[in-house]
Order: sequence, then structure tokens, then C-alpha cells
Amino acid sequence: MSSSVESRAENAPQPDRAVRIAHVRERANWMRRRLLKMIFDAGQGHPGGDLSASDIVATLYFDILRIDPKNPAAPDRDRFVLSKGHCTGALYSALAGAGFFPEAELDTYLKPESRLNGHPNRTYLPGIETNTGPLGHGFPVATGIATAGQIDQAGYRVFVLTGDGELQEGSMWEAAMFAGHRGLGNLTLIVDRNRLQQGAGTEDTNALEPLADKWRAFGWEVVELDGHDVGALIDAFDAAAEPRNKPRCIIANTFKGNGVSYMHDNAAWHHGVPNADQYALALSELEAEMAA
Repeated sequence: MSSSVESRAENAPQPDRAVRIAHVRERANWMRRRLLKMIFDAGQGHPGGDLSASDIVATLYFDILRIDPKNPAAPDRDRFVLSKGHCTGALYSALAGAGFFPEAELDTYLKPESRLNGHPNRTYLPGIETNTGPLGHGFPVATGIATAGQIDQAGYRVFVLTGDGELQEGSMWEAAMFAGHRGLGNLTLIVDRNRLQQGAGTEDTNALEPLADKWRAFGWEVVELDGHDVGALIDAFDAAAEPRNKPRCIIANTFKGNGVSYMHDNAAWHHGVPNADQYALALSELEAEMAA
């Protein structure tokens, strides 16, 4: 379906749920294949996190967000912030697929003078709300955007995607406390809970569990789901449109490197580049998944 503001208006007819799921799955598979090409051609990137987040990002950009690529600064647009900003392969492929810039520009990924940096830059590309890295910056900024919307009584929603390793940053919990205090019902945070960060598991580095209880203690509603189940993601994001007086945290249980056998749940692929044989195998596996 279109991702324009108008297409997600409350009075607009919406496709059948099964059609929505099939469309998002197709787009997510395309994103995985496209971002792997970007990383392979560039000789650098973060494929593990890109692949764990692809279903989440695809669901937002190709089904949920009220956005208009022809008017990316529309005041009533929904806002999406990629707080785990190193995973630009997923973000850029979604933005190109949604029509914010030509798909051919993806071939310039990480090349000299390209607009497609390793971390997103809002001064370079339309559709990017703020500059981020996996450093605990994006979520606090998204909280500020949601606060502005609450004060202005605006109708836009704010979605922010964080990595779970990123939750070890103190600024994240300052933002969580503030959002709970403000009762930011227009704010939805999604945790890409793949349980791996650079070099090790999150629980071995600085344990996060019991993660859901932490968010509830800060005054948040919490939903836990399979982050690769598009139907569950659609249902959770649809529920985010319902009036509420608490921010919502969606803990999306995912696998790093999802969709590619040798990257699956493998911390070694936090960053890295497949060789020619590995790249060919990854594409064949994703193409087989799409044909199934």
C-alpha cells in the first residue's frame, strides 16, 4: 500500500489484514536483499542489526507511518527515529523503497560524497528526523519530539527504534523516566531485542533483564512479541493509534542476521562484509524464502 499521509487517514479504507502482511513481508525481503548488496558493494556495514530490524522497519514504512515522500516535512507526518543509527542499510532501503529518493542512489552507499553515510544525517536526506548513532541519542530526541506534539496537541505519532545494547546508555533511562512522567501517549519505542551487541551478548556485557519490568516501573505500557512476526507487529502498531496516557514500549524479540543462515544469531556479524560466495548464498536463501 502507499505510505502517504492520506492513505493512513482514519476515514480511508484499509486493505485486508492478510494483504497488509503479505505486502510487508515482500518489502522486508526486498530490503534484506537490497541492503546486503549495499554492504557487499561498499565493503563495509552492519548486516546483523540491519537484518534483525528489517521486519520492524518494513512494517512501519510500508504499512503504518503516515508520511508523504513528496512532502517529507509535512507538519502532520508521523515521526520515525532510528536510534540504533549504525543500521542505515535497513533505513536507507526503506526510504528508497517508499519513494523518498531514487533506488539507484542506494548504489552510492558509504562512497565518497554520498548522501548515504554510515549514520543517518538529516541535512543530507529527506525523511530523516535527526542524526543518530547507537549512542543513546535518538531516543531522547524522539522523546523531545513527542513532548512538543503533546504540548501542541498535534496529531502526529512518534516511533523510535533502539538496539538492546544501546539501552546500556544512561541517557536512555533518563528519557524513559521523563516520557513516563509526561504520559507521552503519542510515543512508541521499539526495542530490537536480538540479545547481541558488538562482540558479545547483552546479558554477558551488562544485563538488561528483567527488561519488561524495568519499562513498567518507569510508567510505560509494555508489549512483548516476535519481532519477525509481521502480523504481530501490525497489530501492536495499530494499537498505538488508540488514545492512551502512557508511552508504549514494544520489546521485539529478534535474531541478529535474520534470514541468512550463517549470520543468524551470530555476534560476529554485528559488522562485517560477506565474501562473494557468502553473498551469493545469502541471496539464494532470501530468494527461496520469498518463493516459499
